[in-house]
Amino acid sequence: MKEDDSLSKKILVVDDEKNIRLLLKEELQDEGYDVIMAENGAAALEMIQKEVPDLVTLDIKMPGEDGLSILRKIREIEYDLPVIICSAYSVYKTDFSAVAADHYVTKSSDFSELKNKIQEILSYKS
Repeated sequence: MKEDDSLSKKILVVDDEKNIRLLLKEELQDEGYDVIMAENGAAALEMIQKEVPDLVTLDIKMPGEDGLSILRKIREIEYDLPVIICSAYSVYKTDFSAVAADHYVTKSSDFSELKNKIQEILSYKS
């Protein structure tokens, strides 16, 4: 991706695991994105209203409120905000609630699927 393609595109990474958040931040910043992070759903909802990201990557399994519940709340406040579920659990792909997400990516050490989906969604959104 050319850096000017992603200029000012802000991505919110929501994951309770700090190492995952930092790794995703580094990977996405290398692609030229502005990356903000939240460690739980409440922080994510606050960041969405304060920072107005262009896209959200959202983990499902988090302490407290899970990602699917947060996804429903995101849809209530910012219906058109693209959300990619990014979970280690592929079983949720068939969960009806996950259908409300724009895409579902199973976490792995290879971020190419996630990066491709982000690029695809953001280029379509522009």
